[in-house]
Amino acid sequence: MIKFHGSNKLKTAVFISGTGSNFKNLVKFSNSKISPIEITFLISNNSKAKGLIYARGKKIKQKIFKFKNKIKDENMILNQLNKENIKLICLAGFMVILSKNFIKKFKGKILNIHPSLLPKFKGLNTHKRAIENNEKFSGCTVHLVTSKLDSGKIILQKKVKISKNDNPKTLAKKILKQEHILYPKAIKKIFSNL
Repeated sequence: MIKFHGSNKLKTAVFISGTGSNFKNLVKFSNSKISPIEITFLISNNSKAKGLIYARGKKIKQKIFKFKNKIKDENMILNQLNKENIKLICLAGFMVILSKNFIKKFKGKILNIHPSLLPKFKGLNTHKRAIENNEKFSGCTVHLVTSKLDSGKIILQKKVKISKNDNPKTLAKKILKQEHILYPKAIKKIFSNL
């Protein structure tokens, strides 16, 4: 098993919009010896995102961009990421669709976790749509980000059984638990292939 330490860990930025539970989970993972990443930067489009408070406590640099002017903000983010020597971006509940130009600059180095078994239920309201479609299973997917929404190469998926009593909230909770296991696993998988 490869052990990673500060100097050979990949500097990673996480982008969030909300509670940041996947972000917190990735930070915990990044602190372990078997993690190939070190989270040094957090970006959010929401100044009230709970993850920002957690980042402050962990002394992780953070910046808020409102995306009022997408091109300008994305250029500022790219400059910042270069300055911080960021090599990997993990999207974790980030509700802004990044432009083709931005994705091109970080080609193959942006990961996302999506709460469905892609290619099913791309975009929003995945749990509601899965239930309304009478699916027996839903789940989560870690994939590479491309300019097509939720369409990049799938790295790992985890199935979750939908029970008769599930509603979008209960299903979201079940899937989130699996997201916390899947995201670190997917990151390890990518770097064991290098």
